Amino acid sequence: MGRPRKLKDLIGVLKDKASIIKASLLSKRATSSIRVAVVRATTHDQSAPPPEYRIAAIISYGHGTRATACACVEVLMDRLHSTRNAAVALKCLFTLHNVVRRGSFILKDQLSFCPSSGGHNFLNLSVFRDESDVDSLELSSWVRWYAGVVEQNLIVSRALGYYLSSPSRPSKNHKREDNISMLLNSDLWEQINALVGMVEEICRVPDSLYLQRNDLVYEIVRLVGEEYRLVQHEIFLRVKNLGDRMGSLSLGEAADFLGSLKRLENCKQRTVELFANRKKNDALWESVMEAKGRLGTMKESREKRLLRIGMGDDQVSELTRFGEGFVGSLQLFRFKGDEEWLGVDQCPLTVSTLRSGWGLGAA
Repeated sequence: MGRPRKLKDLIGVLKDKASIIKASLLSKRATSSIRVAVVRATTHDQSAPPPEYRIAAIISYGHGTRATACACVEVLMDRLHSTRNAAVALKCLFTLHNVVRRGSFILKDQLSFCPSSGGHNFLNLSVFRDESDVDSLELSSWVRWYAGVVEQNLIVSRALGYYLSSPSRPSKNHKREDNISMLLNSDLWEQINALVGMVEEICRVPDSLYLQRNDLVYEIVRLVGEEYRLVQHEIFLRVKNLGDRMGSLSLGEAADFLGSLKRLENCKQRTVELFANRKKNDALWESVMEAKGRLGTMKESREKRLLRIGMGDDQVSELTRFGEGFVGSLQLFRFKGDEEWLGVDQCPLTVSTLRSGWGLGAA
């Protein structure tokens, strides 16, 4: 596996030059400049992220016609899915991530087409593997992780109705709180579930020392850290609202919210390790712990009340003598409304790779 590093770097430079010449000579005039700009932003060089002016050139195509924006995203996706080089793939994802964060609505609209169900813009790179050398093999794990993060970012944006770092995102907390308070319980859970999914994707970051010595990976994690800070705040506002509406939750809804908060709490230690040099967001984790406790108490109380309705107080008292384990083996089935249940017997990152002074957002 692998070629000498200097030889591989030379081959990469030659491939980039050949791609630029091909784009200039063989592409249609309307897309030629786009293809050249994409190749220049996504070179084979593993050591550094694309320069800012290269990213800005890509984003500028979103300020023209919809056809131009569509062609730009199409060229980026073609580059991403046709390459076998880990550095090129990472730079494509980095460019796409910047499109999501900073691009025009028209440009982002092209990218958000079917992010998780196939199609031309499918971001599933779970089998990506560059075995050309040891460094590329290690870098491949970052490609797989970063693709999942960018895709989950798009899923979150669809759930919220706006992009996390978009100018159209409500800027005032009270406006966002008003919008959240008008959501149905099911819609609020869908948003929390998508946001928790984003945190889970971030926590799947590779256990790799590559972060210490590669500026491209470092810049990617820095960018993801900024997204994580925004996600934290969105979760905090929704958990706060959840506390105000607990009395209106059905038993099933309470179980759904409780499951999402447990998943989020399971991510706490990993995020603390990944973003170790930043101030901990204690307010978020305290609100999650409080909401989880209240939901658990409410769920247990309602289950006992529904058992009494279905079985009678004497039978419930008899059951409780055998301890919580027996009661826990009961399965609840719903027949009509939310409150009509019957109890029926069930038959048988540590990430030690961080540079000092990171500014990646609160943990």
